Amino acid sequence: MPPMNHRHRPLEEYLRRVGFSGIARPDLATLRQLHRGHLAAIPYENLDVQLGREIGFDLETIFDKLVRSRRGGWCYEMNTLFAWALEQIGFRVTRIAGAVLREQRGEDVIGNHLALLVELDGMYLADVGFGDGLIEPVPLVESSIRQEFLDFRLERLDGWWRFHNQPQGGAASFDFKSSAAPLEVFERRSRWLQTSPESGFVQNAVCQRFDRGELSMLRGKVLKIVSASGVAERTLLGLSEYRDVLERRFDIDVPDIERLWKKVDDRHAARLQEQQQQQ
Repeated sequence: MPPMNHRHRPLEEYLRRVGFSGIARPDLATLRQLHRGHLAAIPYENLDVQLGREIGFDLETIFDKLVRSRRGGWCYEMNTLFAWALEQIGFRVTRIAGAVLREQRGEDVIGNHLALLVELDGMYLADVGFGDGLIEPVPLVESSIRQEFLDFRLERLDGWWRFHNQPQGGAASFDFKSSAAPLEVFERRSRWLQTSPESGFVQNAVCQRFDRGELSMLRGKVLKIVSASGVAERTLLGLSEYRDVLERRFDIDVPDIERLWKKVDDRHAARLQEQQQQQ
């Protein structure tokens, strides 16, 4: 990725955005702190897809959106930004093509997720772009993983790795290989995910954030809070409450929120109607 050419020093801006303190070094302590800080400060969200705004891979555009405009993003934006920041610090990073639910949907889904491998004393899986996944990077070894109150698992398959997400996650797993993937793989899947009526990103407005011991998950009008004490869920009742949740729980101010809310509200009503007809 070519260097950014801003008047101000963009790495310092990123470090302030994610609340990093201390001296950033290419070591495990820095990687862990940055991973947690990124998740807490920058929410996972696909609201631009809902509003019909094209999302690409241009680093300056991603930086302006996630850092300067204090928005969130989906995996392609989140892990593109994170990989750039790590490389600026001196980490060796490999961008890998994840395949969410490959065991169900086959090889066509390769590249529907962008994740990272970071080389230290060994290889570490780092992923700030799954939304409800890892809180900290983990060694690339077969293992059961407990982070805070969430349980994950890494499984070695024939030529692949499989990341098993925690039980409350929106997607159960993604597969990946440890080799670098070309940008075209991600670009092709990104176009489909943004435009196809079959895409879950087109069908659902999603915001997710892990902060202060809580995983907040907003899908359409339904807000789910997962914590050590359990799971709480409620349906948002109107535009004012929807805006308040986005601003207070996810720390984002979305332009054109009235149009976004109407889309979310209409889709929720349509699904309720479908459920009633099926009963």
